[in-house]
Amino acid sequence: MTETNHQPIESRAQLVNYFEDGGKEKADWRIGTEHEKFVFRCDDYSPLPYVGNPGVRDILKGLEGYGWQPVLEDNNVIALTNDVGASISLEPGGQLELSGAPLETLHQTCGEVNEHLRQMREIGKDLEIGMLGIGFHPSWTRDEVPWMPKGRYEIMRNYMPKVGSLGLDMMLRTSTVQVNLDYANEADMAKKFRVGLALQPVATALFANSPFIEGAPSGYMSYRSHIWTDTDPNRTGNLAFVFDQGFGYEAYTDYALDVPMYFVYRDGKHIDASGQSFRDFMAGKLPALPGERPHMGDWIDHISTAFPDVRLKQFLEMRGADSGPWRRICALPAYWVGLLYDSTALDAAWDLIKDWSAQEVTEMRVDAGKYGLSAKRGGVEFLDIARESLKISRAGLEARGRTDDWGENEAKYLATLEQTADAGLTPAEQKLEAYHGRWEQNIDRAFEEYAF
Repeated sequence: MTETNHQPIESRAQLVNYFEDGGKEKADWRIGTEHEKFVFRCDDYSPLPYVGNPGVRDILKGLEGYGWQPVLEDNNVIALTNDVGASISLEPGGQLELSGAPLETLHQTCGEVNEHLRQMREIGKDLEIGMLGIGFHPSWTRDEVPWMPKGRYEIMRNYMPKVGSLGLDMMLRTSTVQVNLDYANEADMAKKFRVGLALQPVATALFANSPFIEGAPSGYMSYRSHIWTDTDPNRTGNLAFVFDQGFGYEAYTDYALDVPMYFVYRDGKHIDASGQSFRDFMAGKLPALPGERPHMGDWIDHISTAFPDVRLKQFLEMRGADSGPWRRICALPAYWVGLLYDSTALDAAWDLIKDWSAQEVTEMRVDAGKYGLSAKRGGVEFLDIARESLKISRAGLEARGRTDDWGENEAKYLATLEQTADAGLTPAEQKLEAYHGRWEQNIDRAFEEYAF
C-alpha cells in the first residue's frame, strides 16, 4: 500500500478531499481504456475454468512471457501488471479485462489495445482458445460458467441474490468497455458528470451488442444494460442527485458513504462486511471489525464497489457500453474524449442535454437496453440524438489536433459509430439479422464470425 492508503480516516473532509485531489491541469489529462472479453475453447465454445486443460491460469501464465508481472491471492495469479501502469484483471466468470495505462492520445490507446490482442491471439493459438467481445454471453447458462478464485467475488456471490435477481448474471455473463477521463476541478467534474450521465443511454444504444441469452434472442438490444436494472439498486443506475444544483464532491461523498459495503481487506484476506455501513466503520462500530477504524485504502476499495453508469474516483468512469470488436474498443474512448476534453464540444454537449430531467434520463436508460437507437426521448429518437452527439464529438477530436504518424487525427476512431448512425442499425440488430438469416438460428456462428 502507498502512504496515502495507510492514512487513517479521521473525518468526512478527508473523503471529500480525496476526490478534490483528483483534479488535474488540462495538459495532464489522460485517457484510460478498459475492456473485457470472454475466452472460450475453440473446439466446443465452452468456458474455461481457472485450472483446466486449458484453463484461465494458463492464459495468465502465457502473458507473463510478455513482461507482465503476476499478482497473487492465496497463491493464485488473479491479475497482472506492467511497468507503464496497465493491468490485466480476472473477472468473476473468467472474463479477462485489460485496464489500460493512462495515455495522452487515442492513437496510443488503440496501439495498446492492438498489442494486447496480439499477445492474446498468440497465446490463444497455442492453447486453442478464442476471445469474444460482446455485452452478454450469447449461449452459456449461469450454471455453466466457472467462478474465478478471488476472495471479493465469493463475498459478492453470496450477497448479490439478497439485493437483486440478476447480480450473478452481471458477474458471470456480462462484458463491457469503458473509459476513464480526468477533470480539472469541481465545476469541471460536475459538468462532465452530468453530460456523461445524460448521454450514457445514447452511448448504450450506439454500442448495443448483446441481443441473445442462452442461444436465443433475449428481446433486448443490450441485455447487459438490462442486467443492471436488477442487480443492486443501492449501488447501480442513474444518480438523480448529480443533476441537482450545487452537486459536487460532497454530494458524491455522501452517496458513496451510503452505499452498503462488500468487504474490508486485511492481511491479504477479504473480510465479509456485506451490507454493513462505512459510516459505522468510521465510528469504530463495523460489525465485521469491531473497534477498528478505516484508512484511506479502505475508502479507495469501497468507492470501487459502487456501480453507477458514471463513477467518480480521482477520475470519471464512463460505464454504459457493451463490449465489442477492436474498432469499437477504440471508438468508446473516442466518443467521450471528443465530447468532454474540448471546452467548445463540452459546452455543445451541455446545451444538448441541459434541459433533460433526472427522471427522463432514468427512463432513457431502461429504454436504451430494450430498444437501442429506436428508443425515444420526448418524441425524438435516440438515433437523432446519437447523430448530433457524434458531430459534437468529431468537432472536439478535430479541435484537439492530435495526429498519428500518417497525419490523421483522432476523429477517425469515430468511423464505426458514424457508420452505425448512418445505417440506423446497432451491432445487436446486425447479429439478430444474421441469426434469423445466414446463421439459421445457430448461435455457434457468433463465435465463428465475431471472435477476435
